Amino acid sequence: MLTYTIRRLLLAIPTLIAISLIIFLLLDLAPSDPTANLPLTIPPDVREKIRQSLGLGDPIYIRYLLWCKQFFVNEPLNMLEQWFGWDIGGDRLRVLSWQTRSPVVDLIVQRMPQTLWVVGMSYVVGVLIALPIGIISAYRQYSWFDQVGTFVSMVGFSVPTFFTGVLVIVIFSVWLGWFPSIYDTTHQVTDWQSFLFQIKQMIMPVAVLALFNAAQISRFMRASMLDNLNQDYVRTARAKGMRERTVVLVHVLRNSLIPVVTVIALGVPQIFGGAIITEQVFKVNGLGQLLIISIQGGDLPTVQTLTFIFAVLIILFNLVADVLYGVLDPRIRYD
Repeated sequence: MLTYTIRRLLLAIPTLIAISLIIFLLLDLAPSDPTANLPLTIPPDVREKIRQSLGLGDPIYIRYLLWCKQFFVNEPLNMLEQWFGWDIGGDRLRVLSWQTRSPVVDLIVQRMPQTLWVVGMSYVVGVLIALPIGIISAYRQYSWFDQVGTFVSMVGFSVPTFFTGVLVIVIFSVWLGWFPSIYDTTHQVTDWQSFLFQIKQMIMPVAVLALFNAAQISRFMRASMLDNLNQDYVRTARAKGMRERTVVLVHVLRNSLIPVVTVIALGVPQIFGGAIITEQVFKVNGLGQLLIISIQGGDLPTVQTLTFIFAVLIILFNLVADVLYGVLDPRIRYD
């Protein structure tokens, strides 16, 4: 397993390089001008100086190498300085946002906690809800629990999150007044009361995203469990006198989780990109909102960096899913 993991990590390097090149070229060749939103009274020579300060006067391969440098050189050195207190020194060039003139990585780091609070928590809650629902629905097929779970899953998967978000705001914020309608990104958790307020303002966006995630994963869990409950090894285990709980929760569940792990692992990067609409509805100042603002403002460096980060997450969690296959099924060996 260790050899396979190392081999996959080494293979991921040229894959990421190829992906980064495609992302950079596709977005860089798109028609965009960082000075387009500036006042018309600015002279052309000043506009040209602004473009030169952003590196647009360099050849495209130089700009690509400088863009990659922030991932493989600048940020690793910055982390070493922060973690170990080293003073490596040197003026390292960092890719700047066309809108804020700030380093792109710094903007992403500032927005990351809000996304992890809301989006990350919603995915964890969704998985924790979906797995038991899928297991019980399969084991008690066509029961009232299965019927209710199927109905809720279909509704949660069919109704878009922007409609669900607006609906819960109208019900629980406007009519009942239980929760705040807008997520306060400036709120700091300092004591118990502030922690309770943080939980309170997270409930609605987390619930909306968790419902959507749980609806999809529970259907996969149910289908996988039904497929394994009818296998010969289940009948053999029952014939040997094993307890029903052991048969279902040890033998059937372990084999059923193999395809579900793929859905869960590959859903992690998708939820970061798919939560863009939900972040807009609840005004969560996260990565999704940053991506929308960057696209609307033609901020190519920020869009390129965020898109590449999503690609890194996909490759990383692909590897995590493959490793978990070997953990769940001893028959799977990569070495």
